[in-house]
Amino acid sequence: MSLAEGSVLAFDFGLKRIGVAVGNTLMLQARALQVIALESNNAKFAAIEQLLKEWQPVLCVVGLPLHPDGAEHEMTKRCRRFAHQLEGRFGVTTALVDERYSSAVIAAKRGQVIDAEAAAIILQQYFDQAQ
Repeated sequence: MSLAEGSVLAFDFGLKRIGVAVGNTLMLQARALQVIALESNNAKFAAIEQLLKEWQPVLCVVGLPLHPDGAEHEMTKRCRRFAHQLEGRFGVTTALVDERYSSAVIAAKRGQVIDAEAAAIILQQYFDQAQ
């Protein structure tokens, strides 16, 4: 797959918190950026809009949670909806990445930072598959 050069933002979507990571198509390395932990959807999307303005991503990656057997569940639908909202509200291209094991990789960590770290793992998976 061929990516335009530039930054890429990744999101680990959750109902209470959204982990955010950043990387770029040149280095293909992801790093945790921040956690959006705001009450209302409008506040969350306002924070995302600021990130999009700051980073000007060529792509947004959204983690897609699935059951271990690959079956979809309620959060799968919510994450797909979130990706569609990013496209619809902000006109950004999105890609979904299987995140079944991203949280397990960092399960030893606790607190909000786990969401940003999970987003970084999701983005790194995307980069690794793109090579």
